[in-house]
Amino acid sequence: MEQVVEIPVRTLGAELRRRFGCRVHKVPLHAGMTCPNRDGTLGRGGCLFCDPHGSASARARPDLPVREQLARGMAAARRRYGAERFIAYFQAFTNTYAEPPRLRALWDAAAAVPHVVGLSVGTRPDCVPAPVLELFASYAGRFPYLCLELGLPSAHDPTLARIRRGHDAAAFGRAVERARGLGLGVCAHVILGLPGEGPGEMEATVRYLLDLGVEEVKFHHLHVLRGSAMEAEYRRGRVRLLERDEYVEILARLLTLIRGRMVVHRLLGEAPPDRLVAPAWTRDKAAVLAALEARLRPEGAV
Repeated sequence: MEQVVEIPVRTLGAELRRRFGCRVHKVPLHAGMTCPNRDGTLGRGGCLFCDPHGSASARARPDLPVREQLARGMAAARRRYGAERFIAYFQAFTNTYAEPPRLRALWDAAAAVPHVVGLSVGTRPDCVPAPVLELFASYAGRFPYLCLELGLPSAHDPTLARIRRGHDAAAFGRAVERARGLGLGVCAHVILGLPGEGPGEMEATVRYLLDLGVEEVKFHHLHVLRGSAMEAEYRRGRVRLLERDEYVEILARLLTLIRGRMVVHRLLGEAPPDRLVAPAWTRDKAAVLAALEARLRPEGAV
């Protein structure tokens, strides 16, 4: 079983346990999609930090049907975590970058698997046109938990341009408004420690999310993966990464700012050891969480 560290914030795991009365686990899936920032529509090679495999934590195989990917992931989560219910998490690359009929087939396949109670889709804010959002919203009757996960590494346009993101912060705001109009919840993906940003810029990004009324957030720390465009820049000394204690201090301040107004899906990024270039402290998640717990307890972040 995984080591349990008590972080005084509203975590997704705790919220799901309260809602469903058991351990609920997200199963990462690969739908075989790409991204407009990789196929030439906006650019090639992806964002500066982008994992060429689609996600640092997604080990699912795109050659397998969704049902089989789910079955394998669910079996592993039952063994390791004692999970009883599951969320189908379409994670790798941009998971709304397809026509509605294809998306419907993928989501229908997930809905047909017993014990799957949620559908979560990771995508870009510039890849959620009205027909796709309306289709996604139509699954509210089939999944008790439905979440649109939108990447917003930073709310600062100069930073977004620096990391070759391919959209501005306003695109995220527009996507949130459209999703809210359909009754959809949004989880924002934020990266802390991006080039040129200090604590003030990172705090401003979180304040932007709060001003928009975003209710869920996933924090990542900037890390370098093999094969990413950032790897070459890092090796030339053009990218500085946060030290562990820096990250803990910044994250603690942001969680204190949030003070329970957002559900936190993730507190730091993760990467397979064979794909991680730096920072080395990424490998010891338990130590990072323990340091964060020690830092937050006096504050009472919730």
